[in-house]
Amino acid sequence: MIKKSEPLSMSESVEYMDKEDPLTGFIKKFTKLDSEKAKELRKNIEDLGIIKINEKYVAKLIDTLPRDKDELNKIFVDVSLSEDEANKILETIKPYR
Repeated sequence: MIKKSEPLSMSESVEYMDKEDPLTGFIKKFTKLDSEKAKELRKNIEDLGIIKINEKYVAKLIDTLPRDKDELNKIFVDVSLSEDEANKILETIKPYR
């Protein structure tokens, strides 16, 4: 039974998977953060208070950890971020790379 549905980053999803499952190891190869750091980054991004960032975008930001505005714009394809918003997001992500 599904109790709650929310977008998670790959790092966060590993926490809910069986440790013996080969898929868990496969996903870990592509994650850049452990689940604790991913949760911390999620909180920091949500604390920015930018209304344009929904849960789907937060998960993608954690998965990709964009380095510049071009990479950021590839995530936010249907939303335009102001210069200030983009800079805030990139500065928040920077320590987690």
